[in-house]
Amino acid sequence: MVKICCIGAGYVGGPTMAVIAFKCPSVEVAVVDISVPRITAWNSDKLPIYEPGLDEVVKKCRGKNLFFSNEIEKHVAAADIVFVSVNTPTKTSGLGAGKAADLTYWESAARMIADVSKSSKIVVEKSTVPVKTAEAIEKILTHNSKGIEFHVLSNPEFLAEGTAITDLFNPDRVLIGGREENAGGLKAIQTLKDIYVQWVPQERIICTNLWSAELSKLAANAFLAQRISSVNSISALCEATGANVTQVSSAVGKDLRIGSKFLNASVGFGGSCFQKDILNLVYICECNGLPEVANYWKQVIKINDYQKNRFVNRLVSSMFNTISGKKIGILGFSFKKDTGDTRETPAIDVCKGLLNDKAQLVIYDPQVPEAQIFKDLSTPKFDWDQLGSTIQITEDAVAQSVKVVHNAYEATKDAHAICILTEWDEFKSLDYQKIYNNMPKPAYMFDGRNVVDVAKLRQIGFIVYSIGKPLDPWLKDMPAIA
Repeated sequence: MVKICCIGAGYVGGPTMAVIAFKCPSVEVAVVDISVPRITAWNSDKLPIYEPGLDEVVKKCRGKNLFFSNEIEKHVAAADIVFVSVNTPTKTSGLGAGKAADLTYWESAARMIADVSKSSKIVVEKSTVPVKTAEAIEKILTHNSKGIEFHVLSNPEFLAEGTAITDLFNPDRVLIGGREENAGGLKAIQTLKDIYVQWVPQERIICTNLWSAELSKLAANAFLAQRISSVNSISALCEATGANVTQVSSAVGKDLRIGSKFLNASVGFGGSCFQKDILNLVYICECNGLPEVANYWKQVIKINDYQKNRFVNRLVSSMFNTISGKKIGILGFSFKKDTGDTRETPAIDVCKGLLNDKAQLVIYDPQVPEAQIFKDLSTPKFDWDQLGSTIQITEDAVAQSVKVVHNAYEATKDAHAICILTEWDEFKSLDYQKIYNNMPKPAYMFDGRNVVDVAKLRQIGFIVYSIGKPLDPWLKDMPAIA
């Protein structure tokens, strides 16, 4: 029985290993983490992350060939293949602060693998890392090998939160990068390929050199984020001219050279990958003497920040240029539907902008706990370009001005305005007549995800702002915004 150990039981490690265990019953999989509460949750009926379909997969394999444990060294020592899926956040101090990836956890994992190993191992990069990270990991393992043979592979994940299990069951590609120039590297590549080929068609398994695999993940996320920022920049022009961004996106997406995916205008992108990976790419470009390339990719992040600021400015200017003391109902806080993940969610910056103008916020999200919302709103944000201004809200100010509730109707009752910041399906079918009846007039709807039927809501009586759509006549008379 092949033994796999995954260091890191987070959004990537947990679901990926659960699916490998489910699809490969002859493989024993152990997922290890230093966090006792996280492992306890993985072994309970309430998993630490929400992902459609994950519960069923875990429950079918857990205790059979899938195990969650805090005994890290024991399972690493016993494993044939060690996946490393630890956090690689953006550095907030020192060389490369604001852009470079912090590889502290990765280096620590590599040193621990070398220390406890008593047999040869394949070490697999599952975390998103800067290109050439494998070279540093190889040096750590080689200099501490005690004669044990290690082979480092890059196997980046391409999961989308909310559809991770579907993506794992039916991936459009699996990328394996290794040392193609030597026999040991080729054998390691084939060993990992033999795992995936048990359910993934061979033609979808792409084998490359190490550096191509590492860079492909950063490049893929950068290209996807670029598309979102591109359509969001067009959404501002649509509002200024009376064009409809949905119609423009549909027309552009029909071009087969472009395609329709990631062309939905919104209040901005979020999640654990896009901003972090683009800033990492920016830093790598700067370190390689490519400032023009670095500045090009910086603009993708700047457009994302611009879109969030533009949304807040539109709301404030539309409501007689003041929201002080006004109740704003916030629908959705996670960065996208079908996940409870709030990392880099646009809702944080939008809510902070509204709080800075002294609004009273009532927030509802079906998956994000109250404690997480309060933590996100009171945590200082690192200014990645060290040029712009960031809004910091104290814990006391959040406690006084923010309330978290358990349904959309409670969040919108007596609200002067509603902001939709996550595209949860339930927000499409709410009784908006009932909501309108329970709001002071004029009643505003600011749809940051293009979820609602704009014409229907205007018929009810709402003043509606929807990203990139022709402006409500009321809003046209308001002062222009940046």
